[in-house]
Amino acid sequence: MANDLANFFGDVGPLVFYLAVWGLVFAGTALFVGVFIPFITGDSLLFGAGILTGTNPELSIWVLAIGVGVAAVLGDQVGFWLGRRFGRPYLTRRGGRWVQAGVRRAERFYELFGWWSVVISRYIPWGRVFIPPIAGISAMRYWRFLTANIVGALSWGVLITVIGYFAAVNPSVRPLAYVVAGVVILASIVAGVRAWLLDRRARRRVSPGC
Repeated sequence: MANDLANFFGDVGPLVFYLAVWGLVFAGTALFVGVFIPFITGDSLLFGAGILTGTNPELSIWVLAIGVGVAAVLGDQVGFWLGRRFGRPYLTRRGGRWVQAGVRRAERFYELFGWWSVVISRYIPWGRVFIPPIAGISAMRYWRFLTANIVGALSWGVLITVIGYFAAVNPSVRPLAYVVAGVVILASIVAGVRAWLLDRRARRRVSPGC
């Protein structure tokens, strides 16, 4: 991803590079692009963009990272309002068994974690696409969603981008940067496993044989 971004930057320059990264982050949730190509709208994009920024003096990590955070917030806002405006049929029309399985998983995740699901979902590929519209469909209060949206999107966007940057510019902190990236990935896995376990426990309680 970092090599592809470097080649892209060499052709277009700083402004278009920023706009391309921000646009991909926005489209990942607002336009459902992240369902089909999560690797170029999520963590890999941010980490690679951060690395490239650390190796190119024409780029500013703070312009990139803050813009990523804002684009992530706006993308989730669009998803939330689409869910509130069009309801469950909006997600049903996405089609495909794999997509519908992701929708059901996200609905259960939202039921289990509520406000925190919006924060945590930013670190889970399927979660960051499906949770915002599901929050809208579920009539989550807007200001409650907005606070969770800001916390999750800004922490995710800024954190992963800055980790990539420090992995490139400072050899002494590079191992730490990779450790932090590993912790972020591990935390998302733990959240997903915990949701699965809670869901399994709940299904057993309502099962006729239990």
